[in-house]
Amino acid sequence: MFNISLTISTEEISKLIRSLLNRKALGLDSILNKVLKVATLVIAKDLVETASYCFASGIIPKSLKEFITIVLCKEGKKDYSLLGSYRLIALKNTLVKVLEKYVANIISKAAEEYRLLF
Repeated sequence: MFNISLTISTEEISKLIRSLLNRKALGLDSILNKVLKVATLVIAKDLVETASYCFASGIIPKSLKEFITIVLCKEGKKDYSLLGSYRLIALKNTLVKVLEKYVANIISKAAEEYRLLF
């Protein structure tokens, strides 16, 4: 069994927020990444508490699971009747992006530590 801590630090969450790209489309929460970065000092502690509760309880609010998917045509394709001529873009809740990055980091660290990837 893996010994993985789901405790998040304020510094860690702040670093993840700073790593978000500024010029991304809005999700359902309508929070710009740039705005989240500016508000980090004020909301980081509350975000850490909320995320820690979600991880410990296994309860993710429904609003964090919702997203919008947009279909874009790829330029220069000869036949737009083929699925490969389109690209799907998922517009996620901004806070979910931060939590997903955190979980991805945990998985990466565990994969390295336990040599799960060859």
